[in-house]
Amino acid sequence: MGLTLLLALALLGACLSMPAATAGAMRLGPLALLLDHLAVAMAVLVAAISLVVHVYSMRYMADEPGYARFFALLDLMTADILLLVCAGDLLTLLLAWFLVGVVLYFLLGHDTTRTASGRYAFWTFLTYRIGDLPLLAAALLLWRGYGSLQLPELFDRVAAEPGLQLAGWPVVGVVALLVALAAFARSAQFPLHPWLPYSMEGPTPVSALMHAGIVNAGGFLLNRFAPLFLHTPAVLHTVFVVGLVTALMGSALMLTQNDIKKSLGYSTMGQMGFMVMECGLGAFSLAIYHLIAHGLFKATLFLGSGSVIGQARQHDGVPPDEVYTFVVERRPMRPTRLPWAVALGVTVVVPALVLGLAHALIAADFVHTQGAIILLFFGWVTGAQVFFSIHRLPSENPWRTMGMTLLSFVIVVVGYTLVGHLFERFLYPNRAISAALYAAAGIDLVAFDALVVLLTVALVGAWMMTLYADAIEMPEPASGRWNRVYLNLYALFSREFYVADVYRRIGEGLIAAAKRVNVRLRWV
Repeated sequence: MGLTLLLALALLGACLSMPAATAGAMRLGPLALLLDHLAVAMAVLVAAISLVVHVYSMRYMADEPGYARFFALLDLMTADILLLVCAGDLLTLLLAWFLVGVVLYFLLGHDTTRTASGRYAFWTFLTYRIGDLPLLAAALLLWRGYGSLQLPELFDRVAAEPGLQLAGWPVVGVVALLVALAAFARSAQFPLHPWLPYSMEGPTPVSALMHAGIVNAGGFLLNRFAPLFLHTPAVLHTVFVVGLVTALMGSALMLTQNDIKKSLGYSTMGQMGFMVMECGLGAFSLAIYHLIAHGLFKATLFLGSGSVIGQARQHDGVPPDEVYTFVVERRPMRPTRLPWAVALGVTVVVPALVLGLAHALIAADFVHTQGAIILLFFGWVTGAQVFFSIHRLPSENPWRTMGMTLLSFVIVVVGYTLVGHLFERFLYPNRAISAALYAAAGIDLVAFDALVVLLTVALVGAWMMTLYADAIEMPEPASGRWNRVYLNLYALFSREFYVADVYRRIGEGLIAAAKRVNVRLRWV
């Protein structure tokens, strides 16, 4: 794996030394490899995380049965992901895409003594097979319509004839939708997401490797077929909506889990939703940057989850009461806070100024597209929520705490903005393509402006009401109706929006129907 990482880094250096639009190609019999900037960047990520996972697994899996089998499957999975990201034709892409699900099934069900691991491994396998069908149909349509399996040649023919139809159906539009459906299944998008949090029954190293290129494969697939989405604005809008719903659902369910790995699984679902949403906004390069950053930190969190569980067994983490804090730690019982009006100004204005100035200094034309404005809007909401949460935390010196938070926020935003724009130039050196992707993701200008204003007013009003209520120490609402609302919300979140229950009912109904058919036809 160390040699594999060195080879990937050497290919990255070779790509950086060549002209931006140049891409290497290799043929291995009927299979073809495409070594462009996207493939090499993903190869470095996969090789780096896989190397760490291999080293970690040497001791973690030492007492497990099937030690050699586990490493053989781990090597095979790494090789298959590398083949997937470097695939240069539809045949190679389909082969690697299918084998990822097969190898992952055996990795998740490595411990054959546990019924749960085998059950959820099969659940994952079934979801992946459902996601394979749209990609297979998309490949057949592209080959039938444009007569080529090589991806570069195929994209050139699509650009030359984007309005091609077969049996009255637009080939590019249907193929783009099928590719999006395949990406939804692989990246755990709603409603095809339940397999991801329940796949945590597998070994922890497998959970870490999944974030190197398995769960992230949906973002890679959307970027690989980005030339198709130039001509399909409706599909991009669908991708945005699905990603937004998935991001909100995954982030909410993450906060209500008492299992650390399951919580990380729902966190991944939320991050994958945000990644897909970025593609729906036309920010394809930012989705890959998000994919790489998420793969690195989430794999680290999974590998460290065992240590967190060990620490939790020694320290319950329950904060001491105010008397203990005052007597033993010599801290005031009622920490001071900033005035609510100042806190509101900091919460609303500071993140907007930091984000606007950072993008204005690095890329002045960034705000000329709707997708970029929406990304800035989400960045503003995230930053404002950080300042809002920091203000509500107890602190002896709220001005110093808010100042350190502001400094950290500036560093993160400037670094993210700079790296993000450089990464966009690295993946899409032809600025016309990235501009066309942003333009394809746009909607009606009046509706867009009205939506942004409405959401801004609602968020600012909510922050203002909460800060003012805290400042005047408004009493909590009486029990009764509000308690029922909270209990219903808790039930909704604890049952994970009843998605798994709906699938179970569908499965039971199909089994019952199959039994009736068997009895009627006298098969049993």
